[in-house]
Parts: sequence; C-alpha cells; structure tokens
Amino acid sequence: MKVDQYAKAGIPFYWRVEQVATGVPIVYTYVLDPATKAYRDGEMFTGTVRAALPFPVTVDLGAL
Repeated sequence: MKVDQYAKAGIPFYWRVEQVATGVPIVYTYVLDPATKAYRDGEMFTGTVRAALPFPVTVDLGAL
C-alpha cells in the first residue's frame, strides 16, 4: 500500500531493504515511471550499494 501511495505522490525513487538469513541486507531499488505513476524495477544490491541516483552513494551493507 505504501509503494502505491509514494508513486501517486510522485516520489521518484523508492528503496526497499530486506534482512535475510545471512545477516547482510539486500537492497531493492525502484524508479518511478511518470507516465504510469508506477514504479519499475531498478537495481538490486548485496554486499555493497553503489548507486548514482538519486545521488551518488556507496554503502557497505555488511557493516550495518
């Protein structure tokens, strides 16, 4: 429900972080398609997040 609300509000990026049995989180990214007001799949990160959008960021997920 939250994802749909964010998309309808026009929030351009949505990231979901999941904790898994290995203890290192997985990060899923989504990008808003302005024409449909729905998110499309972006990238998935394990180990280290290296993303350029919405801003350059590097995060070592194992250190969290």
